[in-house]
Amino acid sequence: MTQNYGDKNRKAGLTAIAIGLLLVLNSCNSTSNNPASISPSPTTETPTPTPQTEQKKVILTTFTVLADMAQNVAGDRAIVESLTKPGAEIHGYEPTPSDLTKASKADLILDNGLGLERWAERFYGSLKDVPHVTLSEGITPVLIADDAYAGKPNPHAWMSPQNALVYVENIRKALSKIDPANEAYYTANAKAYSQKIRDIDQKLRQELDVLPVNKRYIVTCEGAFSYLIKDYELKELYLWPVNAENQGTPQQIRKVIDEVKANKVPTIFCESTVSAEAQKQVAAQTGAKFGGVFYVDSLSAADGVAPSYLDLLKYNINTLIKGLQEG
Repeated sequence: MTQNYGDKNRKAGLTAIAIGLLLVLNSCNSTSNNPASISPSPTTETPTPTPQTEQKKVILTTFTVLADMAQNVAGDRAIVESLTKPGAEIHGYEPTPSDLTKASKADLILDNGLGLERWAERFYGSLKDVPHVTLSEGITPVLIADDAYAGKPNPHAWMSPQNALVYVENIRKALSKIDPANEAYYTANAKAYSQKIRDIDQKLRQELDVLPVNKRYIVTCEGAFSYLIKDYELKELYLWPVNAENQGTPQQIRKVIDEVKANKVPTIFCESTVSAEAQKQVAAQTGAKFGGVFYVDSLSAADGVAPSYLDLLKYNINTLIKGLQEG
């Protein structure tokens, strides 16, 4: 009887060992067939962000045109944002508490100057530790000749491609100063972007050279083209010099009507951020054609006709030339 019990115990032990081996083998096979269950190799390390990625500078601009210029120079080495949104009117903009919060976290603020941001001094007064750079620095101002702003600088210097090159250089220097490690990168971007602006400048000169005298007028709502007028030897006529409270008064409308008639100007225009009703009244009373709107103080939305500064210049040129040739 004892021997039988030993045989039985040996058999039970062998059976248990066999079952255990089968379980181990099945477990190994299950693991090898299921990639999700494979543990990472102890030598595999998750890549850590580079210091350059962690320390991207945050650049804030006062309006969308400057933001696009700055982004072309900054590329992927800095974060660029605009205080105002596409379509916003910049002259009388009122910064919000969220604007102040955003600006307080920026490494640099870029503005236009020349009196464009009438709210800037008050805004900067609340931002003691954030540097700002005025991009029109180095440009000779064109002074406003009439109205309440007579003698003050016309702020729309960026509307001249020649002046835009000064803006780009000022952006390059500003970014290089706060982020010297990427100076060569910013310099290369600025050079490539400046060449694109020069190409547009050349196209505009060629297009305008063929226009007869009475078709060399740019008649707009706001006097935003004074710098471009100076560069290309055109003539300017506008309802008001700067977007402000007094827009489209009877006196302003009458003045433009008289000059459009006297000079037989064929086509007149307005800007995208203001009402064109006063200019359409001029068209109705003079027989001039209303040729559409220009983009000046703001870019369009991303799916619009002027989502970038270069697109803005091209669209304005095409609108102007088409309007003057067909008028």
